[in-house]
Amino acid sequence: MKMAKILALDTSTDACSVALEVDGERTEIFKVIPRKHTHELLPMVEQILAAAQLSVQQLDAIAFGRGPGSFAGIRIATGVTQGLAFAADLPVVPVSSLAALAQGYYRVSNDQDCQIISALDARMDEIYWGGYQIQAGIAKLIVAEEVCPLAKLSIDLSTTYVAVGSGFNYAEQMSTAVRAQLTTIETQVYPQALDILAIASTEYALGNTVIAEHAQPVYLRNQVAWKKKDQQ
Repeated sequence: MKMAKILALDTSTDACSVALEVDGERTEIFKVIPRKHTHELLPMVEQILAAAQLSVQQLDAIAFGRGPGSFAGIRIATGVTQGLAFAADLPVVPVSSLAALAQGYYRVSNDQDCQIISALDARMDEIYWGGYQIQAGIAKLIVAEEVCPLAKLSIDLSTTYVAVGSGFNYAEQMSTAVRAQLTTIETQVYPQALDILAIASTEYALGNTVIAEHAQPVYLRNQVAWKKKDQQ
């Protein structure tokens, strides 16, 4: 069976990353570059494609981190993905940035049995979060994504979880009962295109794609949080 060539992009946080799968091999360029995504993303795409001696037209699909996360960042990845996919007539695979966090934890830990809570700082004393479980090596959603104050995070207290993402930088705001169910808290991690690629590869094989015009960001809320928590 012919293996797909997929490009993945993510700019949903301060990190900016691109990843490419060719013949089952995955490569990534990853940088933490706050407020520089607009200038760096396309050169990074050109760099990773040039290294593989590929053009956009030779790809089978483009995947992107559709959010939640930084409003401006999500729009950058969405716009670039739409432009590249439309020009080359390629299908698009939108992937949750929260799912990418869970996938990243699995990639590093190889822990197939844990349940993962992914959370990103949503500012205004809130987090974006969702619950995931690893099934056949892929992070699958088991608790719907939502935005809420960290203090109101509600989980099934009959099991334990791994907590990943910047949303847990303020873990002291969680209830004691919830905190007791977290076996690990990892905050210094970002959604990465490499993990978006892993999820997208499976989704593409299942035919779960959209056309460029239907590649839309997911914010989880409508109002823009202008200030970081420590600036409020």
